[in-house]
Amino acid sequence: MSAHATSTNRFLRIFGGPFGALLALLYAVGVTYLLTLDPRSLLARLLLFSALALIYFIPQRPAVKFLLGALLVLMVVPAVGLRNPFLLEIGFQVAVFATLALGLNVVVGFAGLLDLGYIAFFAVGAYLWAFFGSQQIWHIDEPPGTFTVYATFPFPAWWFWLFIPLGILAAAGMGIILGFPVLRLRGDYLAIVTLGFGEVIRVLANNLDKPINLTNGPQGITPIQRPPLPEFLTNPALLATLSQWAGRPINANDIYGFFFYFLGLLILGVTIIIARRLDRSKLGRSWTAIREDDVAAVAMGVPLRRTKLTAFAIGAAFSGAMGVLYAANRTFVSPETFSLTASISILVMVILGGLGSIPGVVMGAAVVTLLNIDILQSLSLQLSSLRQGADSIPLLGIPWKNLPTQLDPARYQRFFFGLLLILMMIFRPEGMVPAERARLELHEDEGEAILNAEIEGDIAPDEKLAD
Repeated sequence: MSAHATSTNRFLRIFGGPFGALLALLYAVGVTYLLTLDPRSLLARLLLFSALALIYFIPQRPAVKFLLGALLVLMVVPAVGLRNPFLLEIGFQVAVFATLALGLNVVVGFAGLLDLGYIAFFAVGAYLWAFFGSQQIWHIDEPPGTFTVYATFPFPAWWFWLFIPLGILAAAGMGIILGFPVLRLRGDYLAIVTLGFGEVIRVLANNLDKPINLTNGPQGITPIQRPPLPEFLTNPALLATLSQWAGRPINANDIYGFFFYFLGLLILGVTIIIARRLDRSKLGRSWTAIREDDVAAVAMGVPLRRTKLTAFAIGAAFSGAMGVLYAANRTFVSPETFSLTASISILVMVILGGLGSIPGVVMGAAVVTLLNIDILQSLSLQLSSLRQGADSIPLLGIPWKNLPTQLDPARYQRFFFGLLLILMMIFRPEGMVPAERARLELHEDEGEAILNAEIEGDIAPDEKLAD
């Protein structure tokens, strides 16, 4: 029996069946207990993420995994979020960037079209609601340097719900506009053109403040309206009960944290369902054919032009919906949010998780987002607090206060991302949760070992699903 088959059998014995589900549940309960003891603990937040990853990898029925994951995401995170709103913010950011990464995965992972300007579609959705959901429409004719504050907005806040589908349509239209000039391009040439498209959108947002003020230039647009909350969420009795549980006053801003968290999860869930359906559809097989060999795909009857345009349009649509939501959540948008670095970060999420793999892309987005807004920032805060004391670095004897600020972990965000990608390309080039095709192409000996084990009877055909 091969070493891979042996490890697979061992994994199945430990986590398969009711005992494995019980172990995962106990682990989730332990993480919940740690979060309630110290809601601001970085270790507890990392253990929460590891619990979600464990639930995905255990060889259980999909219904069991779904129930365990829903328990953590829909109950534990909101309950602890009452005491630490930052946990809800992390969840919202993960949902936003996971949706963006899934959209880029349609273009890069499914269709094999390298897009370095994907953040432009995110900007289209964000600026669409920013323009109509703020007072910017009344500032079009104002001379530069003046800004009048009005008492009302030109459109009611509930129009936000209408602008989510409008953002989808607008971003999809921009995806088609981008797709037409690049239909004959591939590889590096395609990457350069899409990079230029992303920079064009950012530069337009930065300079369309004159002669007609559409985007307010580098100053950005603010304030942007948020959708009205349902009346039962702002009930004083409910707010008093939540305040008692949280040990601090709960106001409308805290309720908006819950609102955007659940709305982000809803859009992410819908995106995952659509992406899975697309991957298994006739269109998804056409994308796979184009990715492997577009000349052969055309010879087999795949409409190249229409299939590529559909990939750009669908991938952009996911980003447009999240752009509208992001603008409403932040109540502020500016061109700096939609830089080339943001596009590269989303591409890193896709590559890190696994090209073409839906769960891998979600996990890659979670890892990059946690590194970006939580782990490195928390380490920087802890280092700053150590500098305030008189203690010394263990074994070195150097006072913490003498440590140069250039060693602040938050300054090395891109360094850690680059190092992580290098390690992944060396040790696991197919990604954290690879697509089946990518895994077998990069590890042909592993696929042959599993096949031989099945033939010899050492491993059951369904056990390879746990790998």
